[in-house]
Amino acid sequence: MLAAVSVAGAGACGTAGAAEDSIAGKDGLVIGVHRDQPGLGQRIEGAGSGDYDSYDGFDIRMAKEIARHLHVNASKVTFKAAPSSKREEMIQTGEVDLVVGTYSITPERKTKVDFAGPYYVAHQDILVRESNPQSIRELDDLAGKRLCSVPGSQSFRRVATEQSVPAVPVEAAGYTDCLDKMIAGRLDAVSSDDLILGGLASMAAKTGDYMRLVNAPFSDERYGVGIRKGDVDGCEAVNEAITKMYQDGTMRLQLNRWFGPTGLELTTTVPQFEGCI
Repeated sequence: MLAAVSVAGAGACGTAGAAEDSIAGKDGLVIGVHRDQPGLGQRIEGAGSGDYDSYDGFDIRMAKEIARHLHVNASKVTFKAAPSSKREEMIQTGEVDLVVGTYSITPERKTKVDFAGPYYVAHQDILVRESNPQSIRELDDLAGKRLCSVPGSQSFRRVATEQSVPAVPVEAAGYTDCLDKMIAGRLDAVSSDDLILGGLASMAAKTGDYMRLVNAPFSDERYGVGIRKGDVDGCEAVNEAITKMYQDGTMRLQLNRWFGPTGLELTTTVPQFEGCI
């Protein structure tokens, strides 16, 4: 099945010759990532700016594996913080070569950038304090509750617009800020992808601020690798890297490493690729 998906993904991408500005032919890469998502993409305190080892998390490991598959030496890989609201712009202007950072593939985003992958399909869920004083047990219980809203993220819109649940938005700079606000009692819940919420719950537990997932998933979040529009060869190469990670056990290892302790039900079969067109 893996082989069939790999071939299908490559076939969909086409066989155009490598363009000079394709990420598939570059000696060095600047990769846009998150710096404030525990377990996914996080800046390590005290590390130097631009250092290959200054970021870590599941998405960072995915980015490193992709770079390795593209035959880019670790010394020539630079990670750059890419806020959710700036990702398309950073790809379009060439500030980054690709983005690996809980970047859900959506029709709107596909008008501005292309996507390889997805490399994982997460599901939007809800995080609450373990005591859960507001009795939030399902999506509809968010009506009238204070829910975190991060600029550039689709998560609040999925609740308020797509699911028509009238939650009260409380803006935050990022999901770590969402967690801080919930610990401080300024939020009732955070709704986002289950991997993001699992990372936040693990982070909070380290300081004795226990959180729990409601376990009421209501969307599929297809994490893609954002690249410049028209980079067919780069898309093909990234899809090959993703397929290999599923085949050789790398994906299973990294998912279990970062999210195994959270109790999430993790998927370890390769997703259906978007297709590079």
